[in-house]
Amino acid sequence: MTTIAIIGAMDEEVALIAKALDDVTHVEQASLDVVHGTLATDDGGRAAVVATVGGMGLVNAAATTQYLIDRCSPDAVIFSGIAGNLNKALHVNDVVLGGTLRYLDTDMRLVGQWKPGTPERQVEEFHSDPRLLDAASAVLDGMGVTHVVGTIASGNYFVDAPEQVARVIEATGADAVEMEGAAVAHVAARNDVPALVIRALSDNADTDYEVFREFDISEYADTAARLAVGIVRRLRPPAARPR
Repeated sequence: MTTIAIIGAMDEEVALIAKALDDVTHVEQASLDVVHGTLATDDGGRAAVVATVGGMGLVNAAATTQYLIDRCSPDAVIFSGIAGNLNKALHVNDVVLGGTLRYLDTDMRLVGQWKPGTPERQVEEFHSDPRLLDAASAVLDGMGVTHVVGTIASGNYFVDAPEQVARVIEATGADAVEMEGAAVAHVAARNDVPALVIRALSDNADTDYEVFREFDISEYADTAARLAVGIVRRLRPPAARPR
């Protein structure tokens, strides 16, 4: 049975995913409440799903991803959340699928030499899995949600000022900015696990954090949960990968 790990941005999102699953159980460990269940797929089979809220920031995202890989041996990791919009052609509630994930504040000349890179060929960016990108695009088309496969920048600070936005765009050419996606893709790449990073645009990276904390993002939680479930339903069993 295919196993998909889903890391959500908020409790409401994971709770909605849990409602779509059968045979639900909860495991609390490593400061996580991990939902386990199964889901009927479009091809008549079933998939195992593990879902949890990962926490904010690169370290929390990396730790959650590695925990799920170690404990659950997923065939793919899906990460969803919200992000600041940097693309003038996009609008709030549109979605950026992370075709490319880049760090804001990491010297990849050093970090990029570690797997999946080598001293001779350093990695400068990470990528979502093409099969997962195709599945997500198809589901979003069916939901009528505007989306692009683009670049997402991740850093350990909240971008909310014009000068910060300008620096991020100049450094990364990103369509969206947030605090977790590159770490998820990085850890997944080290473990040879396909990954997908999904970001719904919550603002134009121009909202003070104290104001942002008061945003009502319940609508996004519903959309994100339906998207994650829709992707799992569409996926076919992957080719065998190293364990």
